[in-house]
Amino acid sequence: MDTFFDKNYYLQTLKALMDIDSTTGQYEAMQQYICELLSSMGIGYSTVRKGGVIAETPAAPADKAAGADTSDKPAEAAGNRPSGRSDGEPLCITAHLDDIGLMVRHINADGTLNVCPVGGLYPFYCVTENVRIYSRGGRVTTGSICRIPNSVHVSEDELQKALPDYRTNVCVVIDEDVGSAADPRALGIETGDYIALEPRFTVAGDYIKSRFLDDKAAAAVLLMLLREISAGRLAPSRKIYWYFAFYEEIGHGTVVLPEDVKDILAVDIAPVGPDQNSSEQKVSIFAKDSRFPYHKGFTEELRELAESSGVDYVMDVFTPHYGTDCDPAVSAGYDLRHGAIGPGTLNSHGYERMHLKGIENTYRLAERLVTS
Repeated sequence: MDTFFDKNYYLQTLKALMDIDSTTGQYEAMQQYICELLSSMGIGYSTVRKGGVIAETPAAPADKAAGADTSDKPAEAAGNRPSGRSDGEPLCITAHLDDIGLMVRHINADGTLNVCPVGGLYPFYCVTENVRIYSRGGRVTTGSICRIPNSVHVSEDELQKALPDYRTNVCVVIDEDVGSAADPRALGIETGDYIALEPRFTVAGDYIKSRFLDDKAAAAVLLMLLREISAGRLAPSRKIYWYFAFYEEIGHGTVVLPEDVKDILAVDIAPVGPDQNSSEQKVSIFAKDSRFPYHKGFTEELRELAESSGVDYVMDVFTPHYGTDCDPAVSAGYDLRHGAIGPGTLNSHGYERMHLKGIENTYRLAERLVTS
């Protein structure tokens, strides 16, 4: 593997994404950032009405594409390609930029906030976290997630040992002097306001720890590849659409695709667990998730690319609670091959952790697909 992986640029890009709150549905600030970044690279793009960005890069001239065969042999007809291959036809690579979070469900009589999850955020993964509450007019109020009762020193053991539950014993307290339901409303807070958790982005050696590495870590990989293309250091072998989605965490992210797309690759986290092959230092190639098997031919091509390029990879199956943005695209009826890859990730949907080797292996496999 002789491609240079720019660790510093990657971390800089990832930190910039982490600094923008983007709970599912709260996409405007992140979408604007992505559009401005693509414009600075000279990359063309369009936006999706519901929220989302689709960048587009054309195929490089045949004499510049990596590994191009410039001999006079005739091109293979599309109908004669083996195993449903779609060599040279448009590819969509997708990663999502929406985060799991909370929403104000009700303002309580004491001025605390009853909340409900947006996406798969379990209460035991977020109690004690600092938050930002986004209200109409752009006002942001800080607060924290608390248990009820909130102190071990003045409550009975059975109350403290009860599992956290948004409906009964978890609330958000805001960092303002409030004592009634009218007080938060006077600050502009109302039912339906988004609540974003503090990511707590930290780099410890080659480990990255943060909330929302799912899936901003993968989106940063895509942005690195686009940077290389814009600089002329990377030559795509076919037209590629780069889809930055904002609704993956609730199941309808990448469902508006250009009509000519033939393959779709999701780049997402590979959860590490007791029965999983995934490793924080490797890229996983997904054989199946909780919904469907991935396309057998496309998955085999990814394996061959990894092996021929010396990429450190494993095969894995993710059940019972995992899916990627390929799944809704297939369910929507698009006729395409779908595959998925991603870096091994610890503590998914909590305070997550990755290793830079796993991210680099993901980058190299994606790069190989782009140029093959």
